[in-house]
Amino acid sequence: MALALVAPERLRSWFRGPEPPLRKLQDTAAYGLIVALGVGWALCAFWVGKHTWSIHRLGRGVGDTVFLSADGKPWFHLDEHRRDVPLLRVTAHLRDAVVAVEDHRFHSHPGIDPLALGRAVLHNLRAGSVVEGGSTLTQQLARTLFLTTSRTYGRKLKEAVLAVMLERQLSKDQVLELYLNRIYMGSGRYGVEAMSQAVFSKPAADLALAEAALLAGLIRAPAALSPWSNYEAARERSHVVLRRMREERLIGEKEEAAARKARLRIGREPSAVEARGGYAKDYLRKVFRDRFGDDNPPDWRVRTTFVRPVQDAAERAVADGLRRLGRPGLQAALVALDPRTGDVLGLVGGRDARTAPFNRAWRSRRQPGSAFKPFVYATALERGLTPVTVLKDLRSVSVPGPQEWAPTNGGRSPDEQTLREALLESNNQAAVALLQRVGTGPVRGLARDLGMRDLPDVPSLALGTGLVSPLEMAAAYAAFPNGGFAVTPRALVQALDADGQVALAEPVRRRRALSEESAFQTLSLLIDVVDWGTGSAVRGLGVRFPVGGKTGTTDDFKDAWFVGFSSGLVAAVWVGFDQPATIRRNGYGSRVALPIWADFMRRTARLRPPDRFEIPPGIAETELCRVSYLRPVEGCPTYLEFFKEGDEEPHRLCPVHRGDLKHRVERAVRGLLERLARKLGDLWEED
Repeated sequence: MALALVAPERLRSWFRGPEPPLRKLQDTAAYGLIVALGVGWALCAFWVGKHTWSIHRLGRGVGDTVFLSADGKPWFHLDEHRRDVPLLRVTAHLRDAVVAVEDHRFHSHPGIDPLALGRAVLHNLRAGSVVEGGSTLTQQLARTLFLTTSRTYGRKLKEAVLAVMLERQLSKDQVLELYLNRIYMGSGRYGVEAMSQAVFSKPAADLALAEAALLAGLIRAPAALSPWSNYEAARERSHVVLRRMREERLIGEKEEAAARKARLRIGREPSAVEARGGYAKDYLRKVFRDRFGDDNPPDWRVRTTFVRPVQDAAERAVADGLRRLGRPGLQAALVALDPRTGDVLGLVGGRDARTAPFNRAWRSRRQPGSAFKPFVYATALERGLTPVTVLKDLRSVSVPGPQEWAPTNGGRSPDEQTLREALLESNNQAAVALLQRVGTGPVRGLARDLGMRDLPDVPSLALGTGLVSPLEMAAAYAAFPNGGFAVTPRALVQALDADGQVALAEPVRRRRALSEESAFQTLSLLIDVVDWGTGSAVRGLGVRFPVGGKTGTTDDFKDAWFVGFSSGLVAAVWVGFDQPATIRRNGYGSRVALPIWADFMRRTARLRPPDRFEIPPGIAETELCRVSYLRPVEGCPTYLEFFKEGDEEPHRLCPVHRGDLKHRVERAVRGLLERLARKLGDLWEED
């Protein structure tokens, strides 16, 4: 009864069935459109905001970020092929020439030129593609600063929007100043100042009218109009510039005629990459840009750790070493650090930065071979072993597994050796036995603490099968002469902005990785490597002061290393081909890399005078026989061995040398007692 009183339409609405599929589709499309519009608006707002901030930063003015060497003297610019100068330091001839030929309505339009744009659209419609841009000078600047050179309508729209944004935030003089400093001019040069120096060897402020016209003409097609490869075309284009200047009443007919007849002196085309110091500058720019991005802030001064004479010595040592080796395509890298601070003092990343710009000093990661062994020995010393701990059964050392592997040595293979003797001779079997004794975990842990990461957890790690860079090796070796501290390589010390405010202050970063005593014991082993072992060629090459180091050679002589140190300098040298190949027959590190290292250390001895290595307070000195590594008797050649607290010192007398009557009796009594102790031990075990 109650339902009958309700209107039929109202009743039907209470029992309405599912909406038709078309209505659902329409609703979904509407919601999708709203979401798409919202996302699009957000993306546009983000894009505009980002570029508004970027343009705001451009208003800071012009100037170069200058890098200083360690002595505080200017060294090079952040962008070597660009020289920012104020607008007033560009001759009026060049300012007028650029405006006349590129955008003669520059001073009156708001960033885009409707007349030029309309003409370009008409030509493009007729051609069926983008053949003419109609870009104003401001649009060209927007493209240079923010966009690609792709010829699409989307890019042209962004270019136009950015041009208007530039003109709203910057004055005409600021826009022109930025344009003249940032536009690409050819031969790797950006801006009129850099190109003026390259072409005419003079600043842009001193250009004559004919010279200014030639530079202004290059902007349209820098490669095709290069004054070095196509001088006639460049000169013809300059005549077009002169005619446009006369048509705009910026010069008279007589001035145009004189400029057309003027003889121009063009200098030799410079290299696009610096030859001298190119690798070091590349590394410093990378470190700076990692911190500050691609920004080129004006008038910043960046203090570096590089010592120019050390850098020069590194470059000469690498060049001379590669010339002696005489193998085309062979490369070398050298990194030198202050072991106390980790300051990078010099860096060379290859044969020639112009022809092989890849920086092998920090970007290339190669196997270090036996140059890695000191970290195995340092780990063992840290865990209670001593330099004269004896490693036994070396001939039977093997690595169990599906494919059992046994290390070998090139020459004789003694069955037992002390740690000192084994490292001195670079015994592979001893290194693997030592790694098995202390475990790969602690060795990898020490290596990681010293800056060598991602090393493989395999027994062959003892022979240097991980991958490291020369920079990492130099920093890791610094722990031996500096008393056991891991140092972080430091290339930049401080950056001051245009107002003299500190924008960057980079402290020395070091932390304890090895005990001072273990570090010194390892250092003493590496001194022996140079004085008596595989690195002894260092002495024959004129390095007379206290040094230590280690050679490294990989399978088939594909990588050759020498890493070593004095009291105030640590240096790593690597030699090899970019695509691993045999360097030469018997291309050991001692024959290939060591001579470069020795040459460098000899050259820098005056610059960083080496001193004797100081013995830490916790080290005790004991005289031992150089041959048997036991207590000496009369006739033994002796040396001083170093023991830390808790180390077990040898008590046996040297059995190799005869000695006097007292020593012979003592030796016989000790031998008798040892044999008796062994027999008693055997009887105890039988019981």
